[in-house]
Amino acid sequence: MKKFLLAAAVATMLLPSASFAATLLFPTDDPVAQISIPDSWGPEETDYGIQANSDDDAIYIAFDVADDKTTEKVINDAFAFLQNNGVTVDTATQKQGQDKLNGMDMVTFDWSGKDKDGDVSIGIALIAAKPGKLLVATYWGSKGEQEAHAKELTGILTSLKPAK
Repeated sequence: MKKFLLAAAVATMLLPSASFAATLLFPTDDPVAQISIPDSWGPEETDYGIQANSDDDAIYIAFDVADDKTTEKVINDAFAFLQNNGVTVDTATQKQGQDKLNGMDMVTFDWSGKDKDGDVSIGIALIAAKPGKLLVATYWGSKGEQEAHAKELTGILTSLKPAK
């Protein structure tokens, strides 16, 4: 995911701008984070956060909120979602990294895998949004097609911040 984030940042300068929605706060009842996602991605609130698909379905991305008691369940749910959608993870390809995203500590886990259409990139990121609250980001993108969305992904990721 780290290499992809860097490539996405570079592509931001090369591609035309994307149409972004207004800033979305999630979850609605007790906002932990805010993010902007292109309207064409159809962002929607889930039980734990927010999810969206690129308009060509090449990329799925979700940000779920967890706390000390629910972190393991939210991570397990992310992997169950991938499995239920036919995504297989090649565990031998795991890479792990640490970084900061808009001042928030972030640990990333990346894998290669497959879905019904072929090779995919898979990522899970744990982002410390604020004390006691963790964002679990789930990424699933079709290799060879995800690069076309580099600018949009960069915009999404750089817009992610703790709720004010």
